[in-house]
Amino acid sequence: MTGVSWSSLLCRPRPALLAAVLLSTAVLGTALSAAPAADAATVAPAAHPGVAPAAAAGAVSAATPAGTAPPAPVSTPSTTPVPPSPPTNVTASEVRTGAITLTWTAATSGCCGIAGYDIAYSQEFGDIGLSATAGAVTTTTITAHVGPGMQFSIRMMARDSLGQRSNWSDVLTVVTPVTDTGPDTTPPSAPQSLTVGEVTASTATLSWSPSTDNVGVLGYSVYQFDGWFTSRLIATVPGTTYTASLPTSTPTPLRNLYYVRARDAVGNVSIASNTVELPTTPTTPPPATCRVTYRNQSEWPGGFVATATVHNLGAAPVDGWTVTFSYPGDQQVTSGWNATIGQTGTTVTARNVDWNRVLAPDGSATFGIQGRWGVSDAPPTGFSLNGAPCTVG
Repeated sequence: MTGVSWSSLLCRPRPALLAAVLLSTAVLGTALSAAPAADAATVAPAAHPGVAPAAAAGAVSAATPAGTAPPAPVSTPSTTPVPPSPPTNVTASEVRTGAITLTWTAATSGCCGIAGYDIAYSQEFGDIGLSATAGAVTTTTITAHVGPGMQFSIRMMARDSLGQRSNWSDVLTVVTPVTDTGPDTTPPSAPQSLTVGEVTASTATLSWSPSTDNVGVLGYSVYQFDGWFTSRLIATVPGTTYTASLPTSTPTPLRNLYYVRARDAVGNVSIASNTVELPTTPTTPPPATCRVTYRNQSEWPGGFVATATVHNLGAAPVDGWTVTFSYPGDQQVTSGWNATIGQTGTTVTARNVDWNRVLAPDGSATFGIQGRWGVSDAPPTGFSLNGAPCTVG
């Protein structure tokens, strides 16, 4: 009997580069092991073909007696084809290091006979997608690009004799063993409930529920995944916790995802846990190079006098300075000294005058403000020097 044929190898679009890798049947040869009769190879399922329009309404007779209303048109029932239902109960009846045998419950035809099935499968945490076709059967074996210890997501759709396709089946997740012989060919169960616990400035703690195995779980492998192309092993641990270091940045649009797989003594690995995303290391702002001290020297109903002293905490002199702050109340500046002072809304700017233009390291300059207020004369709480934030006090 003719073997089921695999049809395409597709790469997921990458940022700034949309790529599709097509490996032809002529190059790869037979991609799936022998199975019941299958259709010719097909690239990943195409869009549903157009359906036939309904037949035209019946024509009215031209011969109508005088004074008699013409008879109503006779409608022909719609003959629009109905696509098949998706296959159900898709399972892996046998899983080996290089082959996965699938079985399923046949799709129900809508209008026409079931001609075959399109199969799509992809390796988890990668960017390669594969497809295959099978005939009007309920079992087949896929082999193309199937290897030891690999996890695949598999789904199917039915195809009828008109080329109409069903919706996709539910997704089946399968992991292959690392050996087909020996005392242990069964992978452990998947770790459950991977969560992020304590997060510090530089680390995050991962934890998960333990796996089970027919012989015994040896430990767990922790992987980092960028959400697109690259998955890398970062640690192997005997228990169910791991403290990961936070990266300083994650290039857009990549992500900082983690997942865990259990492993047994012979090296079989489980289906992966759920993924979690860790934050990047918080950016620590540089230490302030200035400090501003604001004092209300005198206050009376409707007026105030205040002074502000700006300190240079940096190691280099500041040649020319502008202090900016905002009043939280309704204060209005009326005059000032030792600086050129202006106000727009609640924002006040104070610029140096010639004689105090330079602030030496650990040096300072004091300027004064006189103003009025009606409802509140609360002091400002934030200041900047030449655009850089300053500490207050």
